[in-house]
Amino acid sequence: MSQLIFNQPSEDKSALEDAGDFTPRFDDRGLITAIVTDAGDGELLMVAHMNAQALALTIQTGTAHYFSRSRGKLWKKGETSGNLQTVKEIRTDCDQDAIWLKVEVAGHDATCHTGRRSCFYRTITLRDGKPMLDIFDDELHFDPQDVYGK
Repeated sequence: MSQLIFNQPSEDKSALEDAGDFTPRFDDRGLITAIVTDAGDGELLMVAHMNAQALALTIQTGTAHYFSRSRGKLWKKGETSGNLQTVKEIRTDCDQDAIWLKVEVAGHDATCHTGRRSCFYRTITLRDGKPMLDIFDDELHFDPQDVYGK
């Protein structure tokens, strides 16, 4: 499989906003933000980052790949857990500096390394003047210790 090469973003705003060449705008670290939702029900599953290689692999294979900032390396989502993300649609925003992936999740239908369906399983509330976290989705779809051995 040959590597996709992305053209440099145009300085012409209308070229960025029209149909035509996809010219993603990576940040100064070479990353672009990826928002990931369930293709069926629209649930927000995760937010991640992609470098050019991860974005190209995602487009070419139809399986979501990301760049892990904490590990500093390419990451095929679900490779360890079996919860692979099959990409059904890829969108970009008006200035092409963010990606939206609509995916179907295999395996346990869970995206978060905690075993939950979504990485967004907590709400932030103000109690006694202090922001606090509350868990609203405590359903585990898999045991992270069994999957990741942590």
